[in-house]
Amino acid sequence: MKAVVMAGGQGTRLRPLTSNQPKPMVPIVGKPCMEHILELVRTHGIEDVIVTLAFMPQSIRSYFGTGEALGLNVQYSVEESPAGTAGSVKLAEHQLDETFIVISGDAVCDVDLTALIDFHRARNASVTIGLKRVDNPLEFGIVVIDEEGRVERFLEKPGWGQVFSDTINTGIYVIEPEVLRHVPGDRPFDFSKELFPLLLEMGRPLYGLPMEGYWQDVGNLDQYHEANVDALDGRVALSIPGLLVRGNVWIGDGVDLDDLAMEAIHGPTVVGNYCKIGRDAQIGPHTVLASSVTVRDGGVVTRSIVDSSTHIASGASVEGAVVGRACVIQSHARVYEGVALGDEVTLGQHAEVLPDVRIYPFKEVEAGTQVDRNLVWESRAASARLFIQDGLSGRMNVDLTPDVALRLGTALGTALRRGDRVVTSRAESRSAQLISQATIAGLVSTGVDVVDLGLNPASLTRHGLRTQSYRAGLHVRAHPADPEVIEINLFEAPGVQLGAELHATLVRHFSRQEFRRADHSEIGKVSQATRATEAYVHDLVESVDARRIKQRGFRLVVEFSHSSAALVAPLVLGALGVEVVASRADVTDQTTGSLALEPEAALERAGQLVGAVQADFGVIIDAAGERIRLVGQQGTAMPHWQTLLLMCSLVGASAQQGTIAVPATTTSHVEAVAGGLRVERVQTSLAALTRAAAGEGVVFAGGGDGTYIFPPFLPAPAASASIAMLLAVLAPQDRSLHELLDDLPTTAIRHRAVHCPWNAKGSLMRLLAEELKNETLDRSDGLRVSYAQSWAQVIPDADEPVVHIHAEAPTDGEAIRLEQRFAGLIDVALAEASAVAVDEPVT
Repeated sequence: MKAVVMAGGQGTRLRPLTSNQPKPMVPIVGKPCMEHILELVRTHGIEDVIVTLAFMPQSIRSYFGTGEALGLNVQYSVEESPAGTAGSVKLAEHQLDETFIVISGDAVCDVDLTALIDFHRARNASVTIGLKRVDNPLEFGIVVIDEEGRVERFLEKPGWGQVFSDTINTGIYVIEPEVLRHVPGDRPFDFSKELFPLLLEMGRPLYGLPMEGYWQDVGNLDQYHEANVDALDGRVALSIPGLLVRGNVWIGDGVDLDDLAMEAIHGPTVVGNYCKIGRDAQIGPHTVLASSVTVRDGGVVTRSIVDSSTHIASGASVEGAVVGRACVIQSHARVYEGVALGDEVTLGQHAEVLPDVRIYPFKEVEAGTQVDRNLVWESRAASARLFIQDGLSGRMNVDLTPDVALRLGTALGTALRRGDRVVTSRAESRSAQLISQATIAGLVSTGVDVVDLGLNPASLTRHGLRTQSYRAGLHVRAHPADPEVIEINLFEAPGVQLGAELHATLVRHFSRQEFRRADHSEIGKVSQATRATEAYVHDLVESVDARRIKQRGFRLVVEFSHSSAALVAPLVLGALGVEVVASRADVTDQTTGSLALEPEAALERAGQLVGAVQADFGVIIDAAGERIRLVGQQGTAMPHWQTLLLMCSLVGASAQQGTIAVPATTTSHVEAVAGGLRVERVQTSLAALTRAAAGEGVVFAGGGDGTYIFPPFLPAPAASASIAMLLAVLAPQDRSLHELLDDLPTTAIRHRAVHCPWNAKGSLMRLLAEELKNETLDRSDGLRVSYAQSWAQVIPDADEPVVHIHAEAPTDGEAIRLEQRFAGLIDVALAEASAVAVDEPVT
């Protein structure tokens, strides 16, 4: 006997789960619903299966193939246009020459198919319908049978006034092949609405058999959730994948969890293959985690169905929800009862999705947002969240996977000319190495050559762009504050951030996937620049007065933070005759976090060493090897604004003419200490600062975050260059660092980041401008208000849903009050913007 599995349903009431997959493919306890049906068919001795397809047929074909993995022989019949339930089976009529059984691929059941077949044959029936008694028959077709099981009457989806039985049609039929002759081939035709009433009218032997066992139509999200719970509770006999432990917990292959995490899993629960459960995570009862789901430390999932490759971050909570594939639920986000998330939905930190809300695929909910209505239409492209001002940023193997990196490399290569050269480098983590290799593969596939510097600081890549004929450069590293986040920084000559034009071309190729593919003979080549470090050190030492620095005999404490700067800075300082007391100078993969120090601990450690060895000062290099923090002779850390003023004053004293470039949000005292040098204020971004540094006549550029740039060597930040240039301007001085600092003006600077939804930023800035219209207002970079001895500035962030408040005043108290005033203005403006948004429809 053959089985016909009907798998053409769209499942509109199951959306967003079925927005981009057919209904038979929705997972029940970790496997597609249709797979359970095929296993049931095989259990009853049926090995030949015909699957009728309509909506997204390829997804079913590609998953089940020939059926060999299930011990079946599977063939397919595809509806090119709607044919109805009977019409779709009619299309396979040429393969049905004996009694066959029809069963739906999107229901959950364990009924006895053998008993149904035996009943059919014993009655010599033309059609036998599998029946089931249910509490609420309104959504199904009612069937009335006599004592022998012969069908007397049909009624399709009645109202309560029409209900005359609780016996419903399950959509499981045993049929003789000659019945299909009564199905027209030129229009849609339905079994229960048209064919069966026709056969009944013709007097053909139609029978029905009330079946024992479990049967559940998975027609809506409540029924879908119920079917999973029933399977976990053993109400339906399904083959649940995994090793059964502790009686009601199924654990798949390659699951990553320790003994403590195992104790936090409460059955009945399924934990699929390659899932990762962090310490202090809680997996509650009636939960299904499909393959490769990650629940990080402190995450909570209970009474929920979570599809494959979804990432649930630390402190996030998912309760009573259905979550699609490859979703990202960021730290401390909350998903409440009855919520359904489609595939690849991202919830930002502290976001909340209120009960019974549906969010359709590919949506991004911003940090701190509360969603109380369905989100249907895609508002932001899925790729948009990856791109930041300086390149790409994403959580490793969540947002930023090797295939995404490959796509980026291919897009960048397409934006360049065939035969162009790109220089690459990476930081010390294994994740950075993997992403770097994938990006390089994409580049060479377009016919672009790559010079790979391997493990080295980004400054070597930037230096190569200044001194060699490279067209672009990239550096891969872990985010300094979160080693799980990987950043790909993109550069162009002469070592500055990627320009707007090339960046826009890159994003367009990436988003549209419009790629140039090189012929096999034109694939780019990968080579290594073996003398890049030597050239960098030579050029840097030549750019300063090395003799004078050696004569001064500096002694420094340098905290390397295990960064790749330790591969270069000791060579530079050694060539300058500097005595270095190094801390954490071994270049180590810190992605586990086991070697990382909190900033306060690093400052304390460096301060203690400065005092112990009587160093001239200490330097803390950040994990990226680009920024520095100075520690004075007293062992206390210098604020960044103070170091910037020191640099500006020393450069101003040593240079006869030129320009100093600083962001608009740095201290207003720069002009006072810069001597005769011109001060140019630029927008507050690294891209703007490096482009200004590359301008003619710029002798120094610096920011308020430890970024110090000396353009005569390189128009970009580099920790080793910052130290060398600081020594160069300190060497001629006959006073100590402490004495030089005493001559600098004092000030108080404040900064605060305030959450602001992306779609409220424009309204916020407009409302603030209206509120401040009577004050001295500068709009060149956000909104800046200047007073007699103080100022405040509000700038929307280019990469995050926040706005930044910067404020400066003579004293801490005045600066705090100024910051608080502007925070209050922002709160009022956001409340007004939100009140307007409430009246607008959400789609």
